[in-house]
Amino acid sequence: MNESLSQRIKRLRKATGMSQAQLADACGWKSQSRVGNYEAGTREPTLADIASIASALGVDQSELLLDSPPLEPSSTKPRSTADLVKQMLAKSGKGIPEEARKRLLAAAEEPTPTNVIAAEFQRPGLVGDEVWIAHYDVRGAMGGGEVTHDFPEMLQDVRVSPKHLRELGVEFKEHYHLKLVTGWGQSMAPTIKNRDPLIVDVSIRDFAGDGIYYFSWGGHEYIKRLQIADEEYFEMISDNPKHKDRMIRREDTYIQARVLLVWNAHLV
Repeated sequence: MNESLSQRIKRLRKATGMSQAQLADACGWKSQSRVGNYEAGTREPTLADIASIASALGVDQSELLLDSPPLEPSSTKPRSTADLVKQMLAKSGKGIPEEARKRLLAAAEEPTPTNVIAAEFQRPGLVGDEVWIAHYDVRGAMGGGEVTHDFPEMLQDVRVSPKHLRELGVEFKEHYHLKLVTGWGQSMAPTIKNRDPLIVDVSIRDFAGDGIYYFSWGGHEYIKRLQIADEEYFEMISDNPKHKDRMIRREDTYIQARVLLVWNAHLV
């Protein structure tokens, strides 16, 4: 009998040993009931929610979206990955959004032979501790500020090794607190260049010492250094000397995450 999406969420959550409350916290949701509704089937998760759940559980999104394909008899000619995905979509992909179906099919298509060596990003690591870090399609501006998005849409995931991150000096409590965002602008150069991906810790929502933060101020999103100027103000600092620093009220500054690492491996 085929599993429903709600059953797969529940099974995979229990396999990790996480409670509903822990999964909700890992996804950045305020209420445990959101997970409960998804597992009960009384509410349908969005594609972004599915991506968040998969990232928190350390599984590929396809494990949530699709049933495993039936085993083919040994005498049957091997089928391509694309054929298997089409079979799974036809069998149990009724509730999958069209955009997600297209992504799954595109990812499963056999590559055209070329002389380019392709990196095997999906392979298990040598130490077996790789996890998925969610990449949010939100822009933290290193300049004039980006308009706040009320509902960030999941763009893609990146697979990394928590052990390797810690060896680089990145300090964090849980891997599911780590997310990837993109910095836009030149004001933080040379520390962070335009469009550099950044690993941030979304569990840090308050000022935790001098450092680079992803925060909201004046209805815009910023990636800047913050220092306490006095009891009422932060000093918002740009690493690029061509950009002026400024004082911003602490009560009007909403920290979303602390920047831990630039993807070019510059610790901040």
